[in-house]
Amino acid sequence: MKIAIGSDHGGFELKQLVMEVLRTMGHEVVNEGCLSTESVDYPDFAAKVCELVRSGNCDRGILICGTGIGMSIAANRYRDIRAALCHEPYSAGKSREHNNANVLCLGGRVVGPELALDIVRVWVQTEFAGGRHQRRLDKLS
Repeated sequence: MKIAIGSDHGGFELKQLVMEVLRTMGHEVVNEGCLSTESVDYPDFAAKVCELVRSGNCDRGILICGTGIGMSIAANRYRDIRAALCHEPYSAGKSREHNNANVLCLGGRVVGPELALDIVRVWVQTEFAGGRHQRRLDKLS
């Protein structure tokens, strides 16, 4: 799977860990920045990742900021993006299974690294169930 990833300065360190785990899992990772802990504006990176997902150039996206809230708000502004802010693996799995979330948002200052990596693993490995859930998603378009 090809996964776009982006962060602001608050999510930079966690993004580095997530990219490493995704590559270990055999996924292609497209790093859309940021490239350091220097202060940047999260909407710029959300836009880059969401455009890659919307265009089909990437299958899914992951966005990380300090709390995950800003990235979630920014990402959900884009048509056809279903961004889920997750703090534990159960919600991450359900965001994929029931909501076909195509962008995962994480808070680099909210969840610890091990929990965040568990969330990412579950989110990446869970498929959309379709069926009645697709009918509900159709109502959002």
